[in-house]
Amino acid sequence: MTTVETALGPVAAAELGPTLMHEHIVTRSPGVHENWPHLFDRDAILAIAERKMADLYGRGIRAIVDLTTVDLGRDIDLIVNVARRSRVHVVVATGVWWMPPRYFSAHGVDAVAELFIHDITRGIGSSGVKAAIIKCATDTAGVTSVIENILRASARAQKATGVPISTHTWAAGRSGEAQQAIFAQEGVDLGRVIIGHSDDSDDLGYLRGLMERGSTIGMDRFGLEHFLPTAKRVEVLARLCAEGYAGQMVLSHDANCWTDMLSEDDKRRTRPHWHYTHISDDILPALRAAGVTEGQVEQMLVRNPRAIFEAQKSGGA
Repeated sequence: MTTVETALGPVAAAELGPTLMHEHIVTRSPGVHENWPHLFDRDAILAIAERKMADLYGRGIRAIVDLTTVDLGRDIDLIVNVARRSRVHVVVATGVWWMPPRYFSAHGVDAVAELFIHDITRGIGSSGVKAAIIKCATDTAGVTSVIENILRASARAQKATGVPISTHTWAAGRSGEAQQAIFAQEGVDLGRVIIGHSDDSDDLGYLRGLMERGSTIGMDRFGLEHFLPTAKRVEVLARLCAEGYAGQMVLSHDANCWTDMLSEDDKRRTRPHWHYTHISDDILPALRAAGVTEGQVEQMLVRNPRAIFEAQKSGGA
């Protein structure tokens, strides 16, 4: 029986159920709340998170992957407290987003890889919680020197531990291709890689290419209309399902329970569909209306996430 590490310890991969593969519980600016604690009402944030996770469970979602990294203000104690208040499994990540602290420019690839391996094999901080996935990113600046170091460190940590990689991309710049090229140079099986934010693009040639080279693509920004309207996201996903690619796509929102970048009122005003239940309430009915079958929905929400975690192999670390 394959198990997956979560915020509350290992669970059987078969128990994950419907899973959103790219979400966040809390994102925040590292260092800000430690120095201005009045900006961070922990009890209020826990209450918001508890309600939103309950809404998610009520829609039938049984697991989320929290891809919050150190430069997104990962707070493992907060994640654990939210998980304890929820019936939804929370899978936790290691890695670095596209705003790495200076430390990651000053240390080499192998030293950074060791940090990720530590989170996976020994646990995050003093929490004992083990990461089960590696997050890395490229954005509009492309593959800068520090980002290349992090991508290569992610690849080496993946090979050492067997856990999957999940990425943030700037899809308009086809940055998933550069990520795949670096991972391939490092000897990573591209089948262990999820190229995230792929639904920000309606370039079918780009999306097919990512999958034909072996990766899963994250159709994981539902609700962020300013990158691509929902109708176009649904159209692209339905088209790819019709072409037989349902086995290489996973679904999500890239949403959060709380962030210090945007108030709850501002989220509702500017991004009214960017929340945890948009897929369940709106996108799945739209996909079904577009011809996506129940089997394909189950493939993307249940079988693909399970397979991604079940494919983990013992590494050398």
